Amino acid sequence: MSPGDEHGARGDDGGYGGTGQTRTRLPDSAGDPYGGARRGGRSSSRSLVTVVGVVVLLIAAIAFANRGGDDSGSGDTGGDKADTSPTAPSGERPVTTKAGNIPSGFAQTEQGAESAAANYSVVLGSADMFDAQRRHEIVDAVYAPDVAAERQSGLDQAYSDEKFLTNIGLGKDGSAPSGQAFISRIIPVGTKVKSANSDSASVEVWYTSLFGLSGDGSRNPVSESWYTTTYELKWVGNDWKVTDFQQKDGPVPVGRDQTASTADDMTKAVEEYGGFTYAR
Repeated sequence: MSPGDEHGARGDDGGYGGTGQTRTRLPDSAGDPYGGARRGGRSSSRSLVTVVGVVVLLIAAIAFANRGGDDSGSGDTGGDKADTSPTAPSGERPVTTKAGNIPSGFAQTEQGAESAAANYSVVLGSADMFDAQRRHEIVDAVYAPDVAAERQSGLDQAYSDEKFLTNIGLGKDGSAPSGQAFISRIIPVGTKVKSANSDSASVEVWYTSLFGLSGDGSRNPVSESWYTTTYELKWVGNDWKVTDFQQKDGPVPVGRDQTASTADDMTKAVEEYGGFTYAR
């Protein structure tokens, strides 16, 4: 399974579980995609999002080859209200240590599992995943040891596929074209524990993502998309580690008719505004 296939095959839920095919449509204009334009027409941007949005979660080699699962059950947000709780501040520090600049040492509690899932989603959806050395460090840090090697192999193959890199506007080495900045960032909005005990947890993370190329001549302008990913975690080595995941589209809010920022403003914002260490 190549990443080119991954980004061209999307299910009805927009995640890894479907088998429907989606065609890629790139914007016709080669000019600045931001300069004063309105977000009124969304068809081309939606097509682009379906192709490149999923790259922010290229986090499991098995998922590339096995996308036949049905995540319809995870779409039920009604549920038993007594079994859910809002994502609210608790006053507890999520972590006090980092491993390779990645938060680590989460508490062996439900809140610790939520913080781990949120922080791991951020790093797994970052532009660092397109750098081989950094990607290896990330996978080793967030995945359970018994699955990390397998994930690593699949991800290396995915991120080195020239067709995939070309489709998203990057060079063979994963670098952005001259004069452009590659942006890939995830911003968690909320988390929810589906199930948990002392050794394992299933946590949903609802988030928005930014993905694309900012700069003159970009054919893949930075766009936003919304997903919910369910992370399967287990307690190993005195920390929560990822063993598997399921992704689906949404919930997606109604977009406002705001003027898109210029490419320069978008690049500055991503460079100047750092991320967070997320806690429940």
